[in-house]
Amino acid sequence: MNTNFDILKEKFKNVYFITGLAYAGKSTMVKRLAEKHNGIACQENWHDDWDGELTTEEFPALCYTRDLKDWHDFIRRTPEEYARWIKDVSLECERIELMMLPQIAAQGRPVFVDTNIAPETLHKISDSDHVLIMLAPIDVSVKRFFERPDREKQFLYGLMLEEPDPQAALDNFRNCLEKINSQENYDYYENCGFPVIYRDENRTVKQTLALVEKSFKLDKK
Repeated sequence: MNTNFDILKEKFKNVYFITGLAYAGKSTMVKRLAEKHNGIACQENWHDDWDGELTTEEFPALCYTRDLKDWHDFIRRTPEEYARWIKDVSLECERIELMMLPQIAAQGRPVFVDTNIAPETLHKISDSDHVLIMLAPIDVSVKRFFERPDREKQFLYGLMLEEPDPQAALDNFRNCLEKINSQENYDYYENCGFPVIYRDENRTVKQTLALVEKSFKLDKK
């Protein structure tokens, strides 16, 4: 995909991007910002609404789960295979987001995005006061993965319990989560050149929202 980043940067003047690690509060902030500032919320997995065609040739990682015959194979992958797939999914989602966002931004309202777009690309299409990194301790996502009540995570948990050795399956998937939530990934986001907000259990959602608004220079609007 040939991308003119200068044109996109002009179109994205009213788009605010949040990225980082899981359980840092990204989608919660996107939702609250949109509610408060009469904006559009693009929350986690919002690119699923893309109406374009997904082909295995162009989007092999995204098509992996769509075309999967036995979901037990999903949880049987090694941590290295899982991490490589997650990286490829993010790259493919970035391409889709860059195709979707211009039309969303053209609606004239502020757009708040829980994004898969890499920091390197964000530096080309946005400014430091329109991008925010949110980080949680690297062990949080591993500990809390199955605590979320959503069907996807409970479905995966059920698959592991069906394995011949459920504990080994759980341990393997825990290793997969640790691989993608490594100190290396944490450092990558922390040092990518954008403002960072860290998860703080002693801070309320309202207080976090105020910090995000200040970073985005929305606190005076």
